[in-house]
Amino acid sequence: MRQNPPLIYTPKILIIGPSWVGDMVMAQSLFITLKQHYPQCVIDVLAPAWSEPLLALMPEVRQSHVMPLGHGKLDLSTRVHLGQSLRSQQYDWAITLPNSWKSALVPWAAKIKKRTGYKGELRYGLLNDIHSLNKQKLTMTVQRFVALAQKQNSNNPVAMSLIDCPQPTLVIDKHLAQTHLEKFALSPSQPLLALCAGAEYGAAKCWPAEHYAVLAQHFLHKGWQIVLLGSEKDHAICQSIYTQLHQPACKNLAGKTTLQEAIFILSQAQQVVSNDSGLMHIAAAVDRPVVAIYGSSDPNFTPPLHPKAQIAYLDLACSPCFKRECPLNHLDCLQKLTPPQVIDMIDTP
Repeated sequence: MRQNPPLIYTPKILIIGPSWVGDMVMAQSLFITLKQHYPQCVIDVLAPAWSEPLLALMPEVRQSHVMPLGHGKLDLSTRVHLGQSLRSQQYDWAITLPNSWKSALVPWAAKIKKRTGYKGELRYGLLNDIHSLNKQKLTMTVQRFVALAQKQNSNNPVAMSLIDCPQPTLVIDKHLAQTHLEKFALSPSQPLLALCAGAEYGAAKCWPAEHYAVLAQHFLHKGWQIVLLGSEKDHAICQSIYTQLHQPACKNLAGKTTLQEAIFILSQAQQVVSNDSGLMHIAAAVDRPVVAIYGSSDPNFTPPLHPKAQIAYLDLACSPCFKRECPLNHLDCLQKLTPPQVIDMIDTP
């Protein structure tokens, strides 16, 4: 008797995305994992508007829906109405990456049958596929994202190595990227060092401007060009670096590019030096050599996901403190990390 072939599960999945650039880059590891498990699945992402150009470079994502509320805003009625508007999409599965109670409202209001996430803020009822987070086994943010693609097992959470987490890989049009160099008067024939000197989280993540200036001067003497990248909030620290150099081969583009333009410029850099920030994760995801500088944060928790990425971290007794400002008022974790130490990592990797 002829048997029918087994049915292949092809879920239509809605991801409730994170609010930070770096976390959104790491979320791609989950998207890749879902595609490995369910090759024909459809993945859509609900996320802030700023993430649209980033998600557009992830081939696993079909489309993005804009979350109209800013980070931290509750606005129950808007969230419920947004969920109701998504019912027509007929999603089979929702995976909520943020741990907040409010982030689970949209998939619940959308009446999505399977709603996955960590217990977080006691989200019983809003989620019906609740995972318990074992922070000792899942030590990295990317591992915690990827584990949500596994079958729920609260008694024995999945432990995985970094190797088990696919590397985020943004797909870049090289010709388009080179046109962005020309747009900002950067030469495609001259080595480019990209410096990402800001950090949205706070000053305790920022290597001192004078250290960045010494590093930049070293490479200017070697004939490189320097580009300073970041958001408008990072313009002041980048301008401080630029002022110390004030050379035509150095350009401060912090606050002067869109996120998409910054991504394209990073993809053309010969080397990136960055604080622990969203741009650090993007540099790794566009396959650039990156030296990641850590102060108050933990490189074991949110490292750049690239096999050749290098970590500059002193691992002092007071680190990591995870504070926005140094609680001891000395910032030794970054002040004592000297420019020659970082230069040596680039010149002799």
